[in-house]
Amino acid sequence: MANIRSQLKRNRQAPALRARNRSVRTEIATRTKKALAAAQSGDAEAAREALSIAQKRIDSAAAKGVLHANTAARQKSRLAKQVNAHLG
Repeated sequence: MANIRSQLKRNRQAPALRARNRSVRTEIATRTKKALAAAQSGDAEAAREALSIAQKRIDSAAAKGVLHANTAARQKSRLAKQVNAHLG
C-alpha cells in the first residue's frame, strides 16, 4: 500500500482514467468495424463516410493521449488501405 500522498491520489484517479481510455478505444474499434463492413457491402458512399468518422475518432484519441501519434497514423493508414481494397 502506498503511503506517499501523490501516489494515493494517482491510485484514486487511475480507475476513472482507465475507464475513459477503454471507452475511447472501444469506440475506435466499433467505428473501424463499421467502416470495414460498409466497404465489404460495396456501398462506396457509406464506406467513405464511415472511414471519415473512424479516422476522426482515431485522431481525437491521439490528441487526447489515448493513442500514440504513430499508432494512430498506422491505424488510419491500414484502415484506408483495407477500405480502398474492398471498393476497388
